[in-house]
Amino acid sequence: MLSEWLPQGTENEPERIMTFIPAVDPRRIAALLTVLLGAGCATLQEPERGHRESGSTAVRQCAEWFRGLDEAVDRAGVRDAGAYRIPGFPYLRVDRYSASFRDEARASEAAFSEWIRRLRRIGTVARRAELRNLPANEISGIASGADQAIAMAERCAGELERHDTWDAAAREQVVLRSAVPDEYLDWQRAVGLYPLLALPFAQGIERWHEEAAAAFRASRAREQPSGIPVTRYALPSASPLSRSDVATLLSRARSRPLRTPEFSGQELERMFSTFAPVFEVETGGPFDRPGAPKWEKEGELGVDSSRPVVYRRLAYTRNGHDTLVQLVYTLWFPERPGNSRFDVLAGKLDGIVFRVTLAPDGEPVLYDSIHPCGCYHMFFPTPRAQALPAPEQRMEWAFVPTTLPAMPDRSRVVVRVATRTHYLLDVAPDTGAPADAAYAFEDEDNLRSLPLPGGGYRSLYAPSGLVEGTERGESALFWPMGIPSAGAMRQWGKHATAFLGKRHFDDADLIERRFRIAPSGTAALSATDGPYK
Repeated sequence: MLSEWLPQGTENEPERIMTFIPAVDPRRIAALLTVLLGAGCATLQEPERGHRESGSTAVRQCAEWFRGLDEAVDRAGVRDAGAYRIPGFPYLRVDRYSASFRDEARASEAAFSEWIRRLRRIGTVARRAELRNLPANEISGIASGADQAIAMAERCAGELERHDTWDAAAREQVVLRSAVPDEYLDWQRAVGLYPLLALPFAQGIERWHEEAAAAFRASRAREQPSGIPVTRYALPSASPLSRSDVATLLSRARSRPLRTPEFSGQELERMFSTFAPVFEVETGGPFDRPGAPKWEKEGELGVDSSRPVVYRRLAYTRNGHDTLVQLVYTLWFPERPGNSRFDVLAGKLDGIVFRVTLAPDGEPVLYDSIHPCGCYHMFFPTPRAQALPAPEQRMEWAFVPTTLPAMPDRSRVVVRVATRTHYLLDVAPDTGAPADAAYAFEDEDNLRSLPLPGGGYRSLYAPSGLVEGTERGESALFWPMGIPSAGAMRQWGKHATAFLGKRHFDDADLIERRFRIAPSGTAALSATDGPYK
């Protein structure tokens, strides 16, 4: 019964809430939706129609080619959901960080040029994955092979970009349509009586916070040794960059209109190696051995644990007028085993996503982590990151189970992971103990196109951005919170990380809304200090 979930005195809330819902004729709703959807479709396709009706033969041909490509991609079910498709501009895609620069793009020619090039690069990465995953019979309808199709997509993207850059109306439409939707279903929250259930959910989340913080304290104090073997995974020793070296790389961004650092492949390799965490994993069985996701026979998803792999991703967040670089490290496990047949949290595939946020002077000032489902978001600030209060009650804001000291130059953290659940047990400065096993890096984008045993390729992620087959029983319990298939593994950009309120792991303002970052040379913030500029 719903009343059993509610605190005393609120049993009649549903009736009170329902009194505010007016009676509406369903026929009027249907008529209004028809008009709105029709108008919306027409408006959304205006730029695309402008391409197809252009006076330039090349622009018209490229618009038609992209149209055919999109139809083939959708027929084959290989649409990539890693970035938002901008309606009417088939060569562009946008992520939340890039979308946060819409005002800057509108304000100057230089900013718009850098911004649209960034959107085009994001689109190119997604298109290459889609084309690689496209079956041969679909490729043959648009090109003589995948390589030619990739070249055609790049040539046509350049053609349409030149057209749109010189068209003021098209430029404005790109800016207007580059707002990335959130990952929450508001209708689901409304039907699920989200306002009413928020209180009992908040109480459950508070209990989890208390239990997780206690687990961190126990692990750090070694009050409760598990007796389970621990495997220590580390990147083979490399020559780490000094803090001043990192600061030099980051400083190049200050001269760019969008202040977004870009790096060569070798520079990225050294940066990721410099801050690569050590993972200490309690190893109670094969389900605790990290590896590389792969497609097996009959379309089954597996993990090759014979080679420990950490997937890396470069990300960014905004802080005042600056961009902070973020290094993201992801570890995949074959499964989260169930404690019983009724364990709603158990299922295929599990993992840890661990992120390092760097200040402009090269110092790591904040760490945070989720599981690939978007669950269990935790923050681990250093003294230079001061937590800010939540703007309102009953919202998940910034759970800090433990803090870290200022990190010495060329140092790493160790991330301790529990057996079976893969919950974090501790994040602390590494002691430098020998590793039991070495892990290798792979780019996270590789998961967007994995080889199939019988030939061809397939993304780890479905067009929805979810990893099919990793659904959890908990999704039924958390349905009123509005997150699609809560508990299932999902692609970057799809991580809704709060049941109460709205929060995404890749929100461009995630950090600056929750923490004040001290300027370079400052050991810690006082309560009166402002954000880093």
